[in-house]
Amino acid sequence: MRTIILALALTFAATAANAQATCNAEAKTKNLNGAAKTSFLKKCETDAKASCDKKAVDQKLSGAAKTSFTNKCVKDSV
Repeated sequence: MRTIILALALTFAATAANAQATCNAEAKTKNLNGAAKTSFLKKCETDAKASCDKKAVDQKLSGAAKTSFTNKCVKDSV
């Protein structure tokens, strides 16, 4: 049962990540370099983690499924 939930969560994360531009792509579009790029990427990653944590809670994930979902979601967003 957990495997099914994890698979659905990862599918949802991949779909959501593809719908948005990644942090790196957004930084490139904005022509950010050096400290400005580093700062932007750090904030973007923090925002992505908060968003992914909220999605995991909304899906009632816990334990390893939540950790896996959050890590993949953040990786896809960044």
